[in-house]
Amino acid sequence: MPQKAYRISAPQERLSSVVFASPHSGCDYPEWFVRRSLLNAHSIRSSEDAFVDKLFSSASDEGAPFLVATAPRAFLDLNRSADELDPALIQGVRRTGHNPRVASGLGVIPRVVANGQAIYSGKMPLKEANLRIDTYWRPYHAALLRLLAESHSQFGQAILIDCHSMPREAVEGALRAGGKLPEIVIGDRFGAAAHLEIVDQVEAAFVAQGFVVSRNTPFAGAYVTQHYGRPARKQHAIQIEIDRSLYMDEARIEPLPEFEHFHERIKGAIRSIAAIGRRDDSLPLAAE
Repeated sequence: MPQKAYRISAPQERLSSVVFASPHSGCDYPEWFVRRSLLNAHSIRSSEDAFVDKLFSSASDEGAPFLVATAPRAFLDLNRSADELDPALIQGVRRTGHNPRVASGLGVIPRVVANGQAIYSGKMPLKEANLRIDTYWRPYHAALLRLLAESHSQFGQAILIDCHSMPREAVEGALRAGGKLPEIVIGDRFGAAAHLEIVDQVEAAFVAQGFVVSRNTPFAGAYVTQHYGRPARKQHAIQIEIDRSLYMDEARIEPLPEFEHFHERIKGAIRSIAAIGRRDDSLPLAAE
């Protein structure tokens, strides 16, 4: 198993209430896990938000912490509730109501990767599922909760930017934004997870870098956004989805030659987003 549930790139000085996090870019695949899987070491990575941790690595330079999961999404999905257990995969779990994510095989312990290919040939013991949750899910979310609490204590608010990537086919299936396919999708649970003023500023940060941006379609935010978005308490959660085809070869899972240029554009957006959360009389903390 991965040696640690997460890593944090901490700024030398905390200058912003913004917390960046990447729950799906973990790529520490245990050899025993790959051997046990029906998939090879390459195809099992199709669910991974590859290189998102690199794209947002400048967050700490802007005075904001960056939390990154180490466990891969195919092993454990940190953007699911700990109780989203799949009875089709885990022994002893009873079906309780209809959960479309679990039904499709994308519970907290995924049964399939993003393209619907099965990961396992049979079921796993509930004990094993609970071990993964206790070892990786709970520490990661405890760290995220701590970082948000620190922001709230220091700045009077917390803004979580949950960083993801989306496959090109998902983008093509989305509604077009201004006649063009969205390159960035901002999810705020249709306004339930963050104040509109803050979401507007996050969108503007990407638009200023020349990106085509849409909101909530096809991704409005999942567990993390829903669970941590508490705008009435000045805790805001916004999910960011980036079209993978803009910076990587999706089939090879390799950066494109223009990766560094793309990275510079993301750095510019990060700089503007971090500024939203700076304690500065010229920048409002949040809408009341």
